[in-house]
Amino acid sequence: MPPVRLIPFAALALPITAAQARPAPAPAPIPASVASATADWQDALVARAKALGVTDVTTRPAPNGGFILDGKIAGDAFALGIPSGWQGGALLYAHGYSTPGTPVAVSDDPVAKGPGTGLLGEAYSQGFAVGHSAYAKAGLGVETGVTNTKRLRDLVEKLGGKRIYVMGDSMGGGIVVTLLEMYPRAFAGGLARCGVVDSWQDLLGRLIDMRLAYNVLTKDTPYALPGEQDVRKNAIAPEPPAGTPDAAAQAYVWGQIGKVGAPPLALWAAAQKNPDGQEAKIVRAVTAIGGFDNDAAALAFPLVTATLGAEDMAATAGGWVYGNVGKIYAAPGLTPEENAALNRDIQRVEAAPAALAYLQRWHTATGRIATPLVTIHNRIDSLVPFAQEDTLKAAVAKAGRGRYLVQYGVPPTRAPLPIGGIEGYTHCGFDKGQTLAAWTALRGWVETGAKPSPELP
Repeated sequence: MPPVRLIPFAALALPITAAQARPAPAPAPIPASVASATADWQDALVARAKALGVTDVTTRPAPNGGFILDGKIAGDAFALGIPSGWQGGALLYAHGYSTPGTPVAVSDDPVAKGPGTGLLGEAYSQGFAVGHSAYAKAGLGVETGVTNTKRLRDLVEKLGGKRIYVMGDSMGGGIVVTLLEMYPRAFAGGLARCGVVDSWQDLLGRLIDMRLAYNVLTKDTPYALPGEQDVRKNAIAPEPPAGTPDAAAQAYVWGQIGKVGAPPLALWAAAQKNPDGQEAKIVRAVTAIGGFDNDAAALAFPLVTATLGAEDMAATAGGWVYGNVGKIYAAPGLTPEENAALNRDIQRVEAAPAALAYLQRWHTATGRIATPLVTIHNRIDSLVPFAQEDTLKAAVAKAGRGRYLVQYGVPPTRAPLPIGGIEGYTHCGFDKGQTLAAWTALRGWVETGAKPSPELP
């Protein structure tokens, strides 16, 4: 099962430390005479980056005479590809959710191996500097994703950036919206793919409700999730033992994903053999409670996220993130007696006010964007429902900022899952053509001022 990629946040400014409030004077701009010579120009950019506080600097050649600048800002790694003859345009990428325990890293080559369905490499070939930053942690990382992407943006500007775009997938798509709300003059435009673009609190509620219902409906069956049943705790530990090398750590996390993903996928396989049987009834009930389609991936991916990420979510938000006290569950396909038993037996949990406030800040969209934003989302997604797009649109309209938003809904895609013969809807299932079309629409909008067509070319 692929690592589950999540998502989002609010329009309040990040706290500023004393050191940030009194920055050292920026180095003088690079003279045009230096920039005209490729080797000297690259050396000058590296020297400037070091003077701006970048540490652990390394460089490597990139295609067509450019170079890749790797380093750390405030201890977190980044990678930046800068093309020859760079004129200042840039596209930065914010990555999605990674299961707790996943090693924190960036692609060592954002041009050739960069994320975003190859868009970073395409933008590089168009003359844009491209790059992304690691976050301070795995798991729920909108706050650190916003902080580190903004730091990289500021570095790019001080290196000569003039028109800087930001894109992101899944959790990174929500980070894009948050950045545009919090820093309305920092970016020329944003591209959010398959993101939790409206409400992290809404998404977590859906995933946790699915785990709650699944625990009741699969109790004492071969399909029960392993380990801890309290939804406020991880079912099993996703983090590898301390000191595990990165390669082994990644393998460990994948193994834990497999352990919690196997029971719901086995349930799905059994349901397909008897569409009128109890297994099929459970699948329909659990996916419907989360607001997802009746689908293998839409059953498994949310459950994997909720079972391996619960403790990280609570630790990040400062308390438990969801409450269902008093909620009445009514799953389609269950008899009145079965729904009554579900409501009787389901675990009741209370959210911590501090955690809800954190999720409001990081992030429920205010809609107060002032920069062109293009979103693209599969109309059926196995982890982040398309409903996020509808609620973002409503928030933007309420704020009177509809002129800054264009949304593209694209057909769903399907892919094989780890149990033989099973396919499911993808999360972030875009091809390169769709991605390039969305990027071209955003660029044209920013460069000409003409809002794109509401239909993806």
